[in-house]
Amino acid sequence: MLSPSRVRTTAVWAAVIGVVLIGSAAGLGAWAFARGNTPFAIDAWWNALLVDAAIPLAGAVSYAMNFLGGGWFGVFVVPLGAAAALLALRRPWAAVFFLTAEATSAALVQVLKHLFGRARPTEILIISDYGSYPSGHVANAATLAVCAVVIFPRIAVALVGAAWILLMAFSRTYLHAHWLSDTVGGALVGAGAALVVAAAMAVPLARDREVVRSRRSAH
Repeated sequence: MLSPSRVRTTAVWAAVIGVVLIGSAAGLGAWAFARGNTPFAIDAWWNALLVDAAIPLAGAVSYAMNFLGGGWFGVFVVPLGAAAALLALRRPWAAVFFLTAEATSAALVQVLKHLFGRARPTEILIISDYGSYPSGHVANAATLAVCAVVIFPRIAVALVGAAWILLMAFSRTYLHAHWLSDTVGGALVGAGAALVVAAAMAVPLARDREVVRSRRSAH
């Protein structure tokens, strides 16, 4: 069992890193805003590269990721489904943590979108909401990935989560729904939100994990 001091120390570090990530996302957005609608050089290069790219199955995968990571499915079905699964596993605080992190991430994304109002690439292939920065899909993916690692701290979970974030980021730029820097901002916001909420809920989450360990040892 983690000592109370260890839990507090871990929470402080999670909070600090989370705030730094969110602050970095805000700083990147402010930098992009200061440039008007002129994309960064790397944004223009990557977008042009994908305009001319013909990658087998990339389009189909990108449209699938668009559905999975946003809209009614990504915003409602995934969070509520994951929370229900955690409740079924008798991890109530993990379920509350996940839902809170998802809501916090989504709120921060909307604040930054309306604060900066960045224009999307003109080649966009889908219908999307207002504001290109940051990517809500990638923020959602990053929140999900970090929450999964907090709840199930395994290397395999971290690797799958990282792959999910990268695939989501690629799909958003392949559909020209976002500039590359939008996906970076989304990842920073999503991960930062999850860490801040994890810090705020460090004590109940630690108790939740201890109950799981006790059940396993009893069997």
